[in-house]
Amino acid sequence: MHPDEVYQLLRTLTSPVVAITAERDGKRNGMIADSAVRASIVPAIPRVSVYIHKFNYSHDMIFDSGRFGLHLLRDDQFELIHRLGFASGRARDKLADVPHHVGTLGAPVLDDCHAYFECAVANAMDTGSSTCFLGDVVDVGYGNGGPSRPGGVAVGVGVVMTAAHFRANMPPAWRPEYEALLKAAQRFAEQRSRDIKPIVWRGLAR
Repeated sequence: MHPDEVYQLLRTLTSPVVAITAERDGKRNGMIADSAVRASIVPAIPRVSVYIHKFNYSHDMIFDSGRFGLHLLRDDQFELIHRLGFASGRARDKLADVPHHVGTLGAPVLDDCHAYFECAVANAMDTGSSTCFLGDVVDVGYGNGGPSRPGGVAVGVGVVMTAAHFRANMPPAWRPEYEALLKAAQRFAEQRSRDIKPIVWRGLAR
């Protein structure tokens, strides 16, 4: 099977589009990912995992601080995805004009989202070009666009943004930039994905 065909099949396995926030030494950042999944079937032990490319400004923030915020976005939040996902936090404060507050763990929590999870890193796995962070969910809540209270029922179907919905409905003017950023990320990953290093996460060493 041709690699491009395999890639298109693998695209069906992507998660909802999420916003990841992080903070380190007074600096904050937000980014977009489509690699977050539930990592526990035990209701009393909620966990998520997310892959963060090493070229992302947020990567080292998460690795060094051991915490991050993960936000489910509504399927109308295209502008937020463009703001957080089409530029690097090294160049500007991407959260400067985005309403947010400091969460329980100290990482930024976006006010306008479907729902958010505040996570403490429990473990990490190197993939060469990225790191897979396993996060213990410490706190959870709904944003302005989510149900009114925890345990509430989301209104309507398709509330949460998916990668397929974003690709199909993004403004046409954004598509060349999106494709260029994707190609750059793929080149970065291709050069580094086989160089995997062992990680023993803090607290797990004996």
